[in-house]
Amino acid sequence: MSTALITGASSGIGKAFAQELAARKANLVLVARSEEKLNQLAKELKEQFKIQVDVIVKDLTEPNAAAAVFDVTKAKELTIDLLINNAGFGDYGDFAESDGERQVKIVQLNILALVDLTHKFLPLMRQRRSGSIINVSSITGFQPIPYVSVYAASKAFIISFSEALWAENHQYGVRILVTCPGPIETNFFTEANFPPALAGSTEKVYSSEEVVRASLKALDQGQPTVIIGDTTTQIRSLLARLVPRKILLNILAKRFQL
Repeated sequence: MSTALITGASSGIGKAFAQELAARKANLVLVARSEEKLNQLAKELKEQFKIQVDVIVKDLTEPNAAAAVFDVTKAKELTIDLLINNAGFGDYGDFAESDGERQVKIVQLNILALVDLTHKFLPLMRQRRSGSIINVSSITGFQPIPYVSVYAASKAFIISFSEALWAENHQYGVRILVTCPGPIETNFFTEANFPPALAGSTEKVYSSEEVVRASLKALDQGQPTVIIGDTTTQIRSLLARLVPRKILLNILAKRFQL
C-alpha cells in the first residue's frame, strides 16, 4: 500500500486529494497548520477507508519546517511514494502598498517550502527508482499579473521548476507533474483579499474534486504539465506565451485594477 504526503491538506484541493487517495486505499500523511481540521479529516478517512493516516501540524513558512516534516516521516519509518506540494496562498493589491511580511510569506510557502520538501524526498525516490511528486501551480503562472504580482510569480516558478524536474527524473522512474487549475471552487479569493468584482469568472469553475481527478490522470499518463480548465482557459494560457509582453501587461493591468 502506497503512502502520500499532502501539504495544505485541511481544506480545498489538499483535502480533496486526501479524500480521493484514501478512496484508492493509499495511506496518508496530512500536513497543515490547523490541528483541529486535520485531526477531524484523519478520523473520518481512517474510519471510512481503514487506512493509516498520520497528522503533522506545521506552519511551512517557519524556518526549518520542511526538515521537521521530513524528520517526522523518518522517525515513523514512513516511505513517501507520492508527495503533493499543495500548500499556498495569494494576496491582491498594489505591491508597493501591500503588507511586506505577507508578500514574503507567500514566497516562503509557495516556493521555499515546496523546494525544500521536494529536495528532502526526491533523492529517496530516485534511490528506489519509484515515486511521484505533484506540485500545485495555477494558470496564473503562465503570465505576470499586476496586483497579484508575487502570487502569480510564485506559480510561474512552480511551473518552470517542476517541468525541469520532470526532464531530470523520468529516467529514474520518478514522475513529476505540475498541475495548473483555472477557476476553482475554493475560498482562495476571500483569503487573498480579492474584491468581489474581480472574484467572478466567465470561465467554467471546477471543483477541487475535478482538479484532483484530472491531476492524478495526468500523472498516470506521465505528463509533465496539466492545465485544468475549459477551452477559454486553455487558449488564454497558451496565448499568454505568444502575445507581446507590453500588450499583455496592459491588458492584464486593466483586468485586475479596480
